[in-house]
Amino acid sequence: QVQLVESGGGLVQAGGSLRLSCAASGRTFNSYVMGWFRRAPGKERESVAAIRLDGGRTVYADSVKGRFTISGDNAKNTLYLQMNSLQVEDTAVYYCAARPGPLLLTNANAYGYWGQGTQVTVSS
Repeated sequence: QVQLVESGGGLVQAGGSLRLSCAASGRTFNSYVMGWFRRAPGKERESVAAIRLDGGRTVYADSVKGRFTISGDNAKNTLYLQMNSLQVEDTAVYYCAARPGPLLLTNANAYGYWGQGTQVTVSS
């Protein structure tokens, strides 16, 4: 069983930065694949980024490439999402999710563990 708790959301102006954190329970954190997803008002949930914690391989949505960075700290059982050059279009509730490795997948249906979400609002 894995429990996930996100933090770090908030209100930021366009062009600004935020770092989201996701604290995970469990003793086999580094065997999981973890991802960040988001759901904007009136839109479907979409994958933002995912990472294999046993080797660091990552994948990003085209809309965030070059602006967002996903990383994990296995010693702290924590997943991060560094978000730079934020745009109004990045406004959404952001969720972290986990699945047993090793497949690096971006389909939300492949993830069985989810956090409660954290709101990110980017103002113009």
